[in-house]
Amino acid sequence: MTTVSDRPDLDGLRREAADCTRCELYAPATQTVFGQGPPSAWLVLVGEQPGDREDVEGAPFVGPAGRVLDTALERAGIDRDEVYVTNAVKHFRFERQGKRRIHKTPGVTHIRACRPWLDGELAAVRPSALATLGAVAAKALLGSGFRITSQRGQVLEWEGHRLVPTVHPSSILRGPAEARDEALAALVADLEVVARLRP
Repeated sequence: MTTVSDRPDLDGLRREAADCTRCELYAPATQTVFGQGPPSAWLVLVGEQPGDREDVEGAPFVGPAGRVLDTALERAGIDRDEVYVTNAVKHFRFERQGKRRIHKTPGVTHIRACRPWLDGELAAVRPSALATLGAVAAKALLGSGFRITSQRGQVLEWEGHRLVPTVHPSSILRGPAEARDEALAALVADLEVVARLRP
């Protein structure tokens, strides 16, 4: 039987990941952005990768998409302080346009290179529920056949976990302004499904 002492240590994993060079994304990135949250969290939220603000600050979901996520969590009755938040890929992949760094979707090789870190986080936290934010994060766990349009908001089984896929908060910001309230309400509805999985 696995005991708490057999679990990976999150602080140890975070220190190891800080020096990760498993793929080329580490070179232009400011730093590794590891997950954050209580080691006893009942819920782990898995996003795609850090964005520009996250890369600078070294913490997940602290930029504009993070503010959308915070709003959605609050409306769904989930306290962010009880959630462990991370990403499938721990370095910011971007391309430069002048002085700006524009997000670029991580590739399969980047997701595979980072998978040991995500597996370590899940083994350390041992949440009772998971939610993936966006298709990239969902495909990282559920495989390439996953379709966000047909499977979002459903409770799926994955390796002994109950998992609910939903959209990435940044997709709401990228969408038309007149559709944002409706898109946010749909994200909240998905997170309400997650909230009902709280032990």
